[in-house]
Amino acid sequence: MSSQIKKSKTTTKKLVKSPPKSAPKSAAENQIFSCQFEVFGHVQGVFFRKHTQKKANELGITGWCMNTTQGTVQGMLEGSLDQVADMKYWLQHKGSPRSVIEKAVFSENEALPINNFKMFSIRR
Repeated sequence: MSSQIKKSKTTTKKLVKSPPKSAPKSAAENQIFSCQFEVFGHVQGVFFRKHTQKKANELGITGWCMNTTQGTVQGMLEGSLDQVADMKYWLQHKGSPRSVIEKAVFSENEALPINNFKMFSIRR
């Protein structure tokens, strides 16, 4: 059998533009802030801490939360201003599905040089 070599046509490649590189974050966007919180209402016995931890992990927040003997949930948040603002909104208006939030109190945001926590934990 004779082998026959077919000439292949040279194809021109279309230039595919790579997605634009995101601009480097400014110092303000990299800044870490800390905030303490306390949530009042029916927030114990309704998996509030577990849902708080889940939401914090989704947002990239570090810190902790715990039940108090007064029936509230207290904690600490660390993250960017946007992350902390999103978490504050969630703590004030959403919470766990079975919780009833009466009010949430937050300290002033405090700028931090570095994170104090590596993750968001539930304290007992």
